Amino acid sequence: MADELKLEIVTPEKMAFQGIVEEVTIPGTEGQFGVLKGHAALLSSVDIGELSFTQDRKKTYYAVNAGYAEVTATKVTVLVETAERYDLIDRERAQKARERAQEKLAKLSREDVEFEKVRVALLRAIARLNVAGKT
Repeated sequence: MADELKLEIVTPEKMAFQGIVEEVTIPGTEGQFGVLKGHAALLSSVDIGELSFTQDRKKTYYAVNAGYAEVTATKVTVLVETAERYDLIDRERAQKARERAQEKLAKLSREDVEFEKVRVALLRAIARLNVAGKT
């Protein structure tokens, strides 16, 4: 069994986080899943939502966009489009984005080509607001 669990959260622009953690919880497309040191290897797609990890008994939260997670017994690598730490999220901006997306969705039918794009924008805004409320 591994002694440590290393976590890397990577976006196209930067390494959002890199460090040793006790556990990590990831919003997988098939449902949320947790990883502890010594976990079986797996590859999963990541959904828009809340990623959290515990480091030195303190929980940290990120709002993440879609991507992939690779898990080994000693390392978790999360490759996502965006990752925003809870304390760096602009709540007012996220609230306005949610309102805009809700207004647009109300005017679109599911068959409209813009529907999925706006739905995803709404999910991202909701995830950002949920994570921004964490302490």
